Amino acid sequence: MAKAANLSRSDLDSSSGSDLSVSSRTSNRSLRVVEKERRRNEAGDPFLLALKYFSEVEAGTPRIGNDVLERNLVQVERVGLSRGLPPEAISVMLDYAMSLRTGGMICVRVLKFLIPATVVPQEAVVQAVAWLCVSKIAISTQVLFLRWLLTVFDMIDSKDNLRAIYGFIFHFVTEENLSPYICHLLYLLTRRESVRPFRVRKLLDLQTKMGRQPFLLHLLSLYKVFCPELVTLALPSQMRSGFKNHNSTWKAALSAVQKRNNGQVLSDISLTLGVKHKTNSRKRKYHHLEVPSLSSSVQRNSPSSSSRKVFALEQLHTFPQLLDNLHRIELPSQMGSLLGSSLALCYLDYVQDDSAFLRLNFWLGHALHEEFLFCSGDRGSGSSSEALHLLNRLLSTQHFLQEGFSSTEGFLYKFLNVWDGSLLRPQILGLLSDIPVVPSSCINQLLFEPLVQLFFTSTLFFKCSVIDCLNNMLLKWLTWHSVYALEDGLDISLHSHTPMNMSLSGFMDSVVELVRFVGRLAAMGLQLEGCHSLLLSFILDFYETVCDMFLKYGLPMVVMPPVGVFYPALFATDPVSVDRLGYIMYRYKKNLTSAKCLQKETKAFHISRQTYREFNHYLSFMVSCLWNSKMFLPGMAIEVDQELLSLSKVAKPWTSFDLIHHPAFLGYALDFHHKCWPERKEIDLNSIKAGKQWDWYLEFLFSQGFQGLQQFVQSSITRRSVAGTNDQGQGDRQPTNS
Repeated sequence: MAKAANLSRSDLDSSSGSDLSVSSRTSNRSLRVVEKERRRNEAGDPFLLALKYFSEVEAGTPRIGNDVLERNLVQVERVGLSRGLPPEAISVMLDYAMSLRTGGMICVRVLKFLIPATVVPQEAVVQAVAWLCVSKIAISTQVLFLRWLLTVFDMIDSKDNLRAIYGFIFHFVTEENLSPYICHLLYLLTRRESVRPFRVRKLLDLQTKMGRQPFLLHLLSLYKVFCPELVTLALPSQMRSGFKNHNSTWKAALSAVQKRNNGQVLSDISLTLGVKHKTNSRKRKYHHLEVPSLSSSVQRNSPSSSSRKVFALEQLHTFPQLLDNLHRIELPSQMGSLLGSSLALCYLDYVQDDSAFLRLNFWLGHALHEEFLFCSGDRGSGSSSEALHLLNRLLSTQHFLQEGFSSTEGFLYKFLNVWDGSLLRPQILGLLSDIPVVPSSCINQLLFEPLVQLFFTSTLFFKCSVIDCLNNMLLKWLTWHSVYALEDGLDISLHSHTPMNMSLSGFMDSVVELVRFVGRLAAMGLQLEGCHSLLLSFILDFYETVCDMFLKYGLPMVVMPPVGVFYPALFATDPVSVDRLGYIMYRYKKNLTSAKCLQKETKAFHISRQTYREFNHYLSFMVSCLWNSKMFLPGMAIEVDQELLSLSKVAKPWTSFDLIHHPAFLGYALDFHHKCWPERKEIDLNSIKAGKQWDWYLEFLFSQGFQGLQQFVQSSITRRSVAGTNDQGQGDRQPTNS
């Protein structure tokens, strides 16, 4: 029985071991099948076989007559131009091309189809730069490589190792053919620690040898931002674009790959600052104006990102995240992506990085000049929508930051000379209203002359839009003055990195030029449009701003409207215009009275006597016309021959524009007459002036919402009022008939 038990136990153990052995053999067989299948797939994938071939090909392999080389090259080229190459393929092909294993012709061909599908490995770029130092590559091929590198710069997964070899890259700046591209690459890689005295001296020597080249000036300007004590050269405040568009070789293929990959590549290279590629035709294509997607310059999964604990911009979604990671965020290489995120703009405004604003201005300069200002006239609907989106985003950014960009200002000055007044009108005029104070010496050439030509040949709606734009511009100038005014002058700037220091007198000169220019436009516009009430409304909006410059904005000056604006407003047929004119005259009197009192106390400024005379003349005429019924009489501002008046057959013509007979208030007078004497069949409007009816009529008139007219009457017309600022009486409380 024991033998039977032992036999049963041994049989059980044998059976269990057999089962384990079978399971192990089955598992091993499955692994072998999977591995065999993987090897079969690799062996059957022509693309992987081609990459393996190029990774193992030896130097000196003949190119001519080599069918294997051509077949593998075509295979990789097809994948690169259709789907883009993965990072491993970029590394293999870039090393193969730059090592010249099969000659320089193949290198050029490889660089042209080297389209990344996602990112470009940093080590592959560093290795390629090392091949440049061998000095066996033709200059034209080196230029092509640098153009490719600048095109895909924002797609490199990390820049730390590239910045580590900054000195090696700087070595090539002395090569005349490579210098524009090397300066651009250095500009993208430069940090404060990159600026060294010997490098500044080298760039200054190059400038002496090559002249004031834009690419050298832009790199020097960035050096001056970081270390102003090293760069003593005087640089122009506004420079034309120094880094031109260079990505035409790869632009179409990159765009196609990005669209096909459903936006896996976060950065849009089409708006990268680059070197302009010269074409045979002078017409530019209108393309790729969209704002690129927000992406950090360091990829979140890269080793440098984890070691430095960099917070990627695309992970920023809430304001608490911004506060928690203020010192971990790194600005992107493509600064245009900041326009798409209010949180990123908050960070930009917080750090106040001069180089960041400088780079953002260069990005905008490229987008607005190269892709918009010089584009072809044949614009498609898709391109127009991209331009509309870009300009709207730029407008919202400037309103968010409450300041404009110098590149936008330079673009507008050029664009106004070729603008037809209709293309993207709201956006262009919105950007125009954001420009900073323009010196009076050049404001006429830059701003007024182009606007005059458009204004006098345009529609009524455009004239209204221009007046509204200039009113907004003046409001922002005055607001900047009230915020930044100092005791010893005025400091108005677009950004902290591009200051435009202007004295108080210089600022006042610019404001006077702007107000007088609008006065000329307004007077001529009212003549051309027959004193249209809509245009007059926008003009009165402007002078509501002008009349309060002293009290509301602290600017020690007063500018009166021209006669071409005052009289059309006084004789307007709509009561709103007359009411607003009354308010404007009321505010003018308040400002002039306060200015005169302060002038006597401090003598810090001076309001000319001519200004007081103009105001008193307007006030006297307005009171005589609306209140005293002394229109067209001898000694008044407007005199008409009595014989001519008699030919008009108008009874008592001197009363035609008082508060009762004025075309703007005649309907109210008739309504009041009907309410006071409902039984009368004959209408006698002069009866309103008798007794208490006049007071009742004024109360009735003011109750209709004419607050400006009420303020004017209460401040300038009393029983023995001082209507002017030099003690000139303006009549009795009740009007007279003659």
